[in-house]
Amino acid sequence: MQNPKTILNQYWGFDNFRPLQEEIINSILNGQDTLALLPTGGGKSICFQVPALCKDGICIVVSPLIALMHDQVDNLKRRGIPAIAITSAMRKRELDIALDNCVYGKIKFLYLSPERLQTELARVRIGKMKVNMIAVDEAHCISQWGYDFRPPYLQVADLREICPDVPVLALTATAIPKVVTDIQEQLLFKTKNVFQSSFVRSNLAYTVKKTEDKISPLIKLSQQTEGSGIVYARSRRKTMEVATLLSKNNVAATFYHAGLSPEERTKRQKQWLTGECKVIVATNAFGMGIDKSDVRFVVHLDLPDSPEAYFQEAGRAGRDGKPAAALLFYNPKDIDDLERNFEASFPPLSEIKRTYQALSNMYEVPVGSGAGMTLIFDQEKLCKTYKLEAIKVFHSLNFLEKEGYIAVNDAVFTPARLKMITNNETLYRFQVENPKLEGFIKSLLRMYAGLFDEYVRIVEKDIAKRASMTELEVKRVLKDLEQRDLLNYIPQNDRPLFTFLLPRVDAKKLYIAPEHLIERKKITSLRIKAMISYISGDTVCRQAQLLAYFGELNVEHCGVCDSCIKKTSHNKKISRDVTTTKLVKLLSSSPKKIAELNDLFPEISTTELTFIVRQLLDAGRIKFNTKRQLTTE
Repeated sequence: MQNPKTILNQYWGFDNFRPLQEEIINSILNGQDTLALLPTGGGKSICFQVPALCKDGICIVVSPLIALMHDQVDNLKRRGIPAIAITSAMRKRELDIALDNCVYGKIKFLYLSPERLQTELARVRIGKMKVNMIAVDEAHCISQWGYDFRPPYLQVADLREICPDVPVLALTATAIPKVVTDIQEQLLFKTKNVFQSSFVRSNLAYTVKKTEDKISPLIKLSQQTEGSGIVYARSRRKTMEVATLLSKNNVAATFYHAGLSPEERTKRQKQWLTGECKVIVATNAFGMGIDKSDVRFVVHLDLPDSPEAYFQEAGRAGRDGKPAAALLFYNPKDIDDLERNFEASFPPLSEIKRTYQALSNMYEVPVGSGAGMTLIFDQEKLCKTYKLEAIKVFHSLNFLEKEGYIAVNDAVFTPARLKMITNNETLYRFQVENPKLEGFIKSLLRMYAGLFDEYVRIVEKDIAKRASMTELEVKRVLKDLEQRDLLNYIPQNDRPLFTFLLPRVDAKKLYIAPEHLIERKKITSLRIKAMISYISGDTVCRQAQLLAYFGELNVEHCGVCDSCIKKTSHNKKISRDVTTTKLVKLLSSSPKKIAELNDLFPEISTTELTFIVRQLLDAGRIKFNTKRQLTTE
């Protein structure tokens, strides 16, 4: 077994770990099931990547976010670490080869979604792998009390039957005490074992401002603050409008939401990361996995649905440890909107059944079939074809996902892939028989190594340039070669996907347990009440309120949030009033020179005492006598 610090230095170039990372790593290396609670930007990925590299074998990483999986796999590959992600966008043959590489190849990290764990193919192959640890990212998703509960996560525990002696590392940035307990129980921890760093961010100043005008203070903040900023808005339209207003006021800004094409999202994200844009205005689709150190402010223009979401999003400010601000602007209408959205997020069962029926009909999935089927999702077409309201469809799909019937993935760019499925001899014979295609095939083989071994990412535009063809012609030829059983061609996709996790049932018989509906509504209601309580609690330290929600009690007040500053100002005024009264009383009985006052009021700073004296002189309550003493006469 290699030394963790040696691995850290070799691949990441650091000499030392961040707080708690080393303890978590040692716990896993000692074979202990471990739950790590580290705040946003606390370096969770290092906690499983380093110990996995210390040992022989492969690490299985369960993650719910395709985009995040791709980012981490790309980052590992750039460091020379073989990794692969199994996603719902992969075809069966591609999946088959990828899993074989995990069994027989040198892959060190296998990233996959919890939905993929439900397939027999994945389970059988995992049983053949030499697994050295299991990492469960976003582990709060396994708990019904977690703010993003996903039923497929409950299947993660099945890995323990396949890999009985392999330690599990669960990771999350936010979890209330009840969720902390539930995660360990659901993952069948042999012994309770939690490492939790303090969520205190002493450099982060939380501010809540009740105002009808949110834009003016945002513009002023953006203009006067160095560094970059993130502004969160609930609607896609609002992100565009706010970014436009900032730009008109000489603030370099762009907007970001899931409705943009993957290329456009990547471009805008890069503009912000490189500093070309100072401010990015986004929906909550932005931010997961982003690690930008100089974010000086995060502003919320709408109320988040839960303290968990707010804490995670606000925590993206000030990761470099320097002073940063987290501001939340609201007005009474926002509270009404939050409560209205809460009611809308629990559609009647009839609406859920109607959406499920429409979904099944549009994709022509017969009753009893479809389990594991992944399809490109077109919500606009679904609503238009079956005359459904988009907002009702959104919440109905969300509920079907929570009940484990389907899984929906946001649009994620997946590049075109190619693999030769014939041998060299057959391919050569085909080229001899089809001389017009010989040059095209040779171009492919020269441009992309390993086509006979695995699926390789290709760019049709580059092939077109090399082969003196149009991009459309390249795609046509590739499809033709696929029909001749020479290769597998998977075109790029940038649209949302959804998967039927269970065989399709008759919508009339679609069963959703009433107690599940009641329980989830109760949990969501508690979160919304906690969020409203937070914005209303201007007499208690903002950070202390958030930390108490997550079970971290008796923390010192931050001293920099709006509540603390207000309290400090109030206490300072009381102290000043008391000093003023004492000073006037003293001078009325015994005139004193200014120099003498410092000794008589040692608890007051010279600056503060001078300020009080000036106020009294200006008000005419005290004056100088002929001996240059202060007196009331």
